[in-house]
Amino acid sequence: MDRRQKKTRKAVFEAFTGLLEKKTYSNISVQEIIDAANIGRSTFYAHFETKDELLRALCTEIFEHVFSDDLHKEDTHDFSSKKKDIVGEITHILYHLNDSRPYIKSILSCESGEMFMQYFKEYLVQLFSGELEKHSADVPQEYMLNHMVCDFAETVRWWMKHEQYSAEDISRFFFSTTPF
Repeated sequence: MDRRQKKTRKAVFEAFTGLLEKKTYSNISVQEIIDAANIGRSTFYAHFETKDELLRALCTEIFEHVFSDDLHKEDTHDFSSKKKDIVGEITHILYHLNDSRPYIKSILSCESGEMFMQYFKEYLVQLFSGELEKHSADVPQEYMLNHMVCDFAETVRWWMKHEQYSAEDISRFFFSTTPF
């Protein structure tokens, strides 16, 4: 992707997330995104076939950053010097999700929430798969993986409605109820 394409994509993402902070996904039109991004209709469709495709691309960008192995100091947190373990990884993920809370709450508040959760769970499967190998349980690993993924995904959904809890609180809640 060249610099111009990256700039356009960034403008569309910023317009879309700005709208998501004010309106639900289903109430946002492609025209509103185009207007907010200050681009033409053909430019939008050159990057995204549909609004759902835009949501998928946004989720992919969020999750690739959130689940990155490259931990560095960020504005709201610094996990760069910490030993890498599952508790730290989960807490780090929660900090990133909290940074994106305004538009994640909007995404989760309507039909787009299921699409978001589907993509989120795909990344969680990768995260928890490696962790399951370190632990033994008297249930099938496939069951345990499904349980962990669904439990954490629903924990995040619950947290988006209960803003009084910090990333550390949610991490503690999760690990208090999980077999790790």
